[in-house]
Amino acid sequence: MPFRMAKSPLLLGQRHPRYTIAFVALVLCTYWFLSSSSPTPLAVNYKHNSELKARLDREERKYRSMLPQRQELITKYGPTPAQVVMFPPDQDPWPPYTVWDFFPPIFNCPHELDRLGSLGDGGKWICGISRIEDKPDCVIYSFGVDSTYSFEATLLQSTKFCQVWIYDSTKGDGVKSQIPRAVRNRAHFGKLALGATDRHASGDDPKTWTLKSLMTENGHSHIDFIRMDVEGWEWETFRGIIRDFTMERVSPPQAAANPDAEAPGASGRAVREREGVLPFGQLQIELHVWNQRFQDFLEWWELLEASGLRPFHSEINLVYANYNRHSGVELAEYSFLNIRGENAFIKDYEPETPEIKHDHGPGPDR
Repeated sequence: MPFRMAKSPLLLGQRHPRYTIAFVALVLCTYWFLSSSSPTPLAVNYKHNSELKARLDREERKYRSMLPQRQELITKYGPTPAQVVMFPPDQDPWPPYTVWDFFPPIFNCPHELDRLGSLGDGGKWICGISRIEDKPDCVIYSFGVDSTYSFEATLLQSTKFCQVWIYDSTKGDGVKSQIPRAVRNRAHFGKLALGATDRHASGDDPKTWTLKSLMTENGHSHIDFIRMDVEGWEWETFRGIIRDFTMERVSPPQAAANPDAEAPGASGRAVREREGVLPFGQLQIELHVWNQRFQDFLEWWELLEASGLRPFHSEINLVYANYNRHSGVELAEYSFLNIRGENAFIKDYEPETPEIKHDHGPGPDR
């Protein structure tokens, strides 16, 4: 029996061109289907997580128990805030403190704690990135960036859906090339400064936006994580943010029996909890205490506390201290958790893995 070789696809295509055309069309359609099928997240489902609430309650009790110790330290080295020296001089009696010792970050992060970005100056600490890595409506704001964008790039690579808005008054959209190409579509740039008032008319340079106006312009009702390094403007800027989103609580007479509603602050004035919720879940900010007085720093810090912010991590900027040894450790990065509202880091629920559906383009059912 003679042996007959099977016809090769190439030979078949030469003898029957229509088969070749059909085969190529099939390959192209398959490629288009797979490449254009982008994941579209559905709404996150939640399940009860009572342990998170218990951890947050414990940390809040611990934090409030620390506040009298701050007052004792002020009394010891003041005795009033106006008399406390930010950085005691190198002379007798050598008081064993600096300004940072009055504001310890003892509110423990209730999730995993990670440092994202490069080693040295540039990396930042974040609490619970697992809470936003699959979050469909994740929004990040970053104000004032270094030349590497290592934190923003790592944050984009560590999450699936986060959109990151990057703002700097000295850099524009041209720096987009610093972000890896694979995640660049989720990075947005703007050349502007964050401030306490809006000044972004045609003749204003730099353009300055309040956080409230910027969120309105972007169509955002919440920010999951906000990072700020505004070179000494944080004091005025953050007073403006708190003013725009919260208001001082007017306590009824019976509230006087509740020490949590109104308590004497270490600044010497009654510190009332503020009504309203700041629009972000977590804050990472660099503090520059150039020419700051202790009583002004303290009043500003108590304003943050009254608005629901709790520090869970701090890192002295030793790079700056090394090159400015004559001036002391005047820069420190603090990370805060917002314990108000229902943000992704404190809500008494944990997200289940969201289902993914593939978008194949418009159709009759859409």
